[in-house]
Amino acid sequence: MPEGDTVYLAAKRLHGALAGKVLTRSDLRVPKYATADLTGRTVLDVTPRGKHLLTRIEGGLTLHSHLKMDGAWKIFVAGQRWTGGPTHQIRAILGTADRTAVGYRLPVLELLRTSDEDRAVGHLGPDLLGPDWDPALARQNLLRDPARPLGEALLDQRNLAGIGNVYKSELCFLLRVTPWLPVGDLPAEHAAQLPALAQWLLEANRDRPARNTTGRREQNLFVYGRAPRPCLYCGTPIRVADQGDGSRERPTYWCPACQWGPIPPPRPGRPPRQPSAYR
Repeated sequence: MPEGDTVYLAAKRLHGALAGKVLTRSDLRVPKYATADLTGRTVLDVTPRGKHLLTRIEGGLTLHSHLKMDGAWKIFVAGQRWTGGPTHQIRAILGTADRTAVGYRLPVLELLRTSDEDRAVGHLGPDLLGPDWDPALARQNLLRDPARPLGEALLDQRNLAGIGNVYKSELCFLLRVTPWLPVGDLPAEHAAQLPALAQWLLEANRDRPARNTTGRREQNLFVYGRAPRPCLYCGTPIRVADQGDGSRERPTYWCPACQWGPIPPPRPGRPPRQPSAYR
């Protein structure tokens, strides 16, 4: 799933292509909005909010989209062949005289009044890449449920907005704790530095096409997607297991030697997750 830095970059590209220009083509391929016509209106701006995209349009309208697992906005110049996927996967088309933005596989697409944006994003915590970023509030939110595993708390967008599964695993590695450690068991210095570290990682990557948390050219990530390869620090094989509440589990990576804290017990009748091909 795209994370805050990826969504920030997508918003930047959409803003550069559409903002300040009049829409000459508008096609929202969602039954509820199939008859909506935005042509003749000027795109005011495209703003990221956590993992959400808000395309604000003249007349007090906002097109709200969320990429979820594999959604994408692609931008094409006039006459360019669209290459984002088959036609039946297109959910939105916003065209100007010289650029066309095409939304593929968008699981969330809604047209709402700009004044009602809070209905879509008002539940989010401080945005790691937004003007509302408040590290003290983010820390307070994370510590609100001290028994909750750190990995789950980081993914909860109500605590702080923008972290996904990759940064969850990478942040826990950098803090040297497992994602299953209860938030309340974090040493005070770790809890204090966590919001700033998260923001630093996303800010460092928000303009990069390839995410990097290691500072090394030859290896972009410390643990995510690397099981069972050796840890870059100690050589111990990286491990992977599912984390979640049972209804929404995600592969989670960690080094059993570098990171301290609880790990998930084997689940009866369920074989351990096998690492996928190296990423």
